[in-house]
Amino acid sequence: MGRAYEVRKASMMKTGAIKTKLYSKFGKEIYMAAKNNADIESNIELKRLVEKAKDKQVPSDVVKRAIEKAKGGKGENYEKVRYEGFGPAKMTVIVDCLTDNFNRTVSDVRNCFTKSNGKLGVSGSVSHFYESVSILSFPKKDEEELLDLLINNDCEINDIEQEDDKTIIYGEYKDLYKIKSVLENKYNDITFDVLEQTMLPSSYVELNKDDKKDFEKLMSMLEELDDVNTIYHNAKI
Repeated sequence: MGRAYEVRKASMMKTGAIKTKLYSKFGKEIYMAAKNNADIESNIELKRLVEKAKDKQVPSDVVKRAIEKAKGGKGENYEKVRYEGFGPAKMTVIVDCLTDNFNRTVSDVRNCFTKSNGKLGVSGSVSHFYESVSILSFPKKDEEELLDLLINNDCEINDIEQEDDKTIIYGEYKDLYKIKSVLENKYNDITFDVLEQTMLPSSYVELNKDDKKDFEKLMSMLEELDDVNTIYHNAKI
């Protein structure tokens, strides 16, 4: 399996609870992006988030409510914060949050690590083991044609893999929707089974039976926190 396999597996969202949290996450991010400029076409960050929400099948009503709320200027404010730490078997974990109360969030995140035999680290203690990338996976296309197409459209590509009947593109983190647009303009019927901005670890850690229990506890506790947006880790599961 290629690197995209781990991303696909980790990205599966099936339960109602996870969907509800996903909607809340996008609601907050879209609200913050729209506070100063609620026009989707002229606000690049807002447009990116709306497109991402659509790709994640977030209902349009969730997007509309967040934008309308921002227009009303109700005064809420959320900020992004990243926490880095170590789980069982010295695996690494990155937790990205969106919060309106830093003291509450750091306390909650630290508690998750402590109760699962992990340890919250300092800023920068883990992130240097990861690479920020965009990943797109779709039905197999000619690699040489793709490379020429993307280079000619100023898309920064790190790697292209051919895996069974799939093509997987690894690009610059910021270029996800630029690459997507270029591919859609070229291939009208293209569909994506992976469309992610993510962080890939440089290596993975094997977990034994006891470590897996602690790992599952840590992930479960973090995912239950309202302030947590995205979790990255290097456990081989």
